[in-house]
Amino acid sequence: MVAYFAHLDADCYYVSAERVRHPELTGKPVGVLGNNGACVIAKSYEMKARGVKTGTPIWDAKELCPDGVYVKRDFYWYELLSRKMLGIVGLFSPQIEYYSIDEFFFRAEPSALAATDIRDHIYETAGLPVTIGVARTRTLAKLFSDTAKPLGAVAVLGRDHERELLAHMPVTEISGIAGRRAARLAPYGIRTCLDLADADGRLVQKLLTKAGYELWLELNGRPVTPIRTERTPHKVLARGGSLMGNVSDPTLLWAWTVRHVERLIEELHFHVVRTSTLGVEVAWKNGESTGGLCRLACPSDRFDELLDAARVALRRAYVPDGTATHLHVIAPELRRAKGFQLSLFDIPDPKREALAAAKAAINARYGRFKVRSGTTLHLPKVYKDPANDFDICDVRGKVCF
Repeated sequence: MVAYFAHLDADCYYVSAERVRHPELTGKPVGVLGNNGACVIAKSYEMKARGVKTGTPIWDAKELCPDGVYVKRDFYWYELLSRKMLGIVGLFSPQIEYYSIDEFFFRAEPSALAATDIRDHIYETAGLPVTIGVARTRTLAKLFSDTAKPLGAVAVLGRDHERELLAHMPVTEISGIAGRRAARLAPYGIRTCLDLADADGRLVQKLLTKAGYELWLELNGRPVTPIRTERTPHKVLARGGSLMGNVSDPTLLWAWTVRHVERLIEELHFHVVRTSTLGVEVAWKNGESTGGLCRLACPSDRFDELLDAARVALRRAYVPDGTATHLHVIAPELRRAKGFQLSLFDIPDPKREALAAAKAAINARYGRFKVRSGTTLHLPKVYKDPANDFDICDVRGKVCF
């Protein structure tokens, strides 16, 4: 029997994960808030019905849904349940792609019953509602799973059934086709997924390049993108995000930079890579963004060396009297930690290497950031809130960020 592609999407995943450990939230309008509690990053169907959308500021959400329950996000807990789901799916399929924290692609039998069995087992074992779609390609599987939400299971196996569903789907339902690409297609009468599938492939490639042509092939039942059981190696690593408010004090901006340097070093160590360049990008309240780069004499993953580079990069990105809202520290040129050539002036420093190893060992044993740079003491609220110890980017192995 030929295996088909399946797409699993957890329904309202963050909310569902909260309901696993807080069953009393079932049936209530629930909103999950971001790291500074300023906006809704996920909502239950009950809250969605009140008009609350992803990204709605908390003060607007409370007006729309005053009886809602609002909880702070906990990505550590969400990852634990995500890995549990992944393990359950592994009982049914030997090939699984960990696409995101709440989405998987996998090989499956061409049967709605098989999809139903997986869905029910996850719900009974992990308490999480999911929807599964099975089809001839991964693009079709994702499109069709969206039609079966919530807690659905659908297998679309024949071309007639595919065409029936595609005819009612706007072309923007396809992952990878948003407003601009849709605008290129509209003059040619391509507005639905079926319109795109029936279009001439050469025209599609001309309008949407190779990536669009591959989507066209998948819409026509010809698999192009395989199940990726392992993530391809990173070309760039970065850490950063919102500064949890407006920051105009250079001391606080430097403290955030140091925090993200420490987080970035964790990733360099995990992936066994070093960087030969360090960048700092800052977004400002006036809508502008600036960046600075610093090249190192030799690829490094050492805190003291990257800290010196970050200082230079931040100076180049800094805008005097500016008010910052977001900051990222970026390692854009990665080298494998083994096998690169040292500079003639790169002198080993056993003392600093031992200090870095001790810091990593203590944090591994007693908790993340238990030992950290004193510069970050200027951010007491950030480290006081355990929700800030683990972010979505700390969930490793996902194909999609």
